Amino acid sequence: MKNINKKVILALSTIVLLFSSCADDLDTKPKVELSLENLLIKDPNAIQGLLSKMYGTFALSGPSGPDSSDISGPNAGETAFLRGIINLQDFTADGMKNRWGDDGLDQLTTASNWDPNNKFFRYLYDRVYYIVPQTTNIILALETVDVPNEAQVTSELRFIRALAYYYMIDCFGKGVLVNESNFGSTVPLTESSRTELFTYVEQELLAIEGDMPATNGYGRANKAVVRMLLAKLYLNAEVYTGTARWNDALSYTSKVITEGNYTLAQNFVSNFSGDNNTSTEIIFPLIADAVVSQSYGNTTYLVNGSTSTETMNINDFGTTDAWTGHRATKAWYSLFGNLATSTDDRAKLFWTTGHTYEMTDYKEWSNGYPAVKFRNKNFTGTSISTSFSGTDFPMFRLADAYLMYAECVKRGASGGSDSQALDYVNQIRTRAHTSTITSGELTLNFILDERARELNLEGHRRTDLIRFNKFTGGSYLWPWKGNTVNGTSIPDTYKLFPIPATALQSNLNLTQNPGY
Repeated sequence: MKNINKKVILALSTIVLLFSSCADDLDTKPKVELSLENLLIKDPNAIQGLLSKMYGTFALSGPSGPDSSDISGPNAGETAFLRGIINLQDFTADGMKNRWGDDGLDQLTTASNWDPNNKFFRYLYDRVYYIVPQTTNIILALETVDVPNEAQVTSELRFIRALAYYYMIDCFGKGVLVNESNFGSTVPLTESSRTELFTYVEQELLAIEGDMPATNGYGRANKAVVRMLLAKLYLNAEVYTGTARWNDALSYTSKVITEGNYTLAQNFVSNFSGDNNTSTEIIFPLIADAVVSQSYGNTTYLVNGSTSTETMNINDFGTTDAWTGHRATKAWYSLFGNLATSTDDRAKLFWTTGHTYEMTDYKEWSNGYPAVKFRNKNFTGTSISTSFSGTDFPMFRLADAYLMYAECVKRGASGGSDSQALDYVNQIRTRAHTSTITSGELTLNFILDERARELNLEGHRRTDLIRFNKFTGGSYLWPWKGNTVNGTSIPDTYKLFPIPATALQSNLNLTQNPGY
């Protein structure tokens, strides 16, 4: 078991604070036994628990164990932020499918029949608008109360808020902008465009970059984390705003690589194992613990969802509770060629026994290969199988930055070099024990495929395919795209998710995305 003392989430247990849902009223303040100001006056160190709570909202469903939730929903585990990202980023794309089909999940896994009443769109939307007002409320309280390390804490809260808004920009394209200037407004807030939200997040990240420490406690943002989010914002700027920002994306990616003091882990699998808190590669993790921070929505969803007693020995992957749900498709594992003869370590992370290469029926467990990339088992030393995962989720890691650098160079960004881009890609491939490539082989299409080989099931794929113009339309088909076995064209409107019907009902200033 990992050293739990290193985990910021534990500080939450010292705070007598019950956050209420902000899904229906974006201006609702948290319900507390004391006002935030009085709580912090009485105990200034309580700010660490409040900060931990806000970090925890990306991995946990709620404050009182796996059956609690910060937002409304019939199943608390379904409402967790990370579970939403996997559902919307990976199952809607080419590499992963889910077989359960429960109330909206079929529509995601087949990229078909999307509508504003799908609860999985609402869960991510509501989670963002839980995080945003709560962080804003704490930031406002800090303007009147002195706490230890106040400037850095405020900057971290602004990062957490910016990260939530990043997913609003990426997934829904617009929304209301809640910040210190309008928090507590008695009238419905106006809708902000994708470009307006982009500009706000960019300005926030640039403003806090200088105040963030070079290093920070495990699971907390530092300067490199802020720069990585800026780089991702710029990497997708052409999609978000219509104006490419490749030079800026390269600049901030380079800062992460050269100034962040991260190095590739020696073994790929170690980044996704129960002791990955020791990884030298993970830039920003979402913390999990099998005892202290249990959740059905953190990596428990990835480990348990990808295992089954029907075809596997689940103890090999450190779990006692298999859910028989997620399998990869050939759009992912075909990128490695023949899995049986491939030397690529990443090609070995598919369970093939008892499963078919083709996914002729996505609801049949034996169709497609489960991805066993994530496991609740230590990479070194012994570990005990548990029903909840203690493996942290690598939201940002260095290999992603290497591939981002290469992509920016190939898209014509200035300030980088083809030789450095090739070196970064080959470092990734060498680590995986597969062949290096030549400069002539380093194309944008190769980079997209390498991103799939390296990063699938880490919440990036839909965004990548959209950036490469391969998500909608019929130029690139994958199994069950558009709800057909061999794939079919889907409309360009699917580059954004529909604004949930509940949000439209709560604020008449909001408008629906085209096509819904």
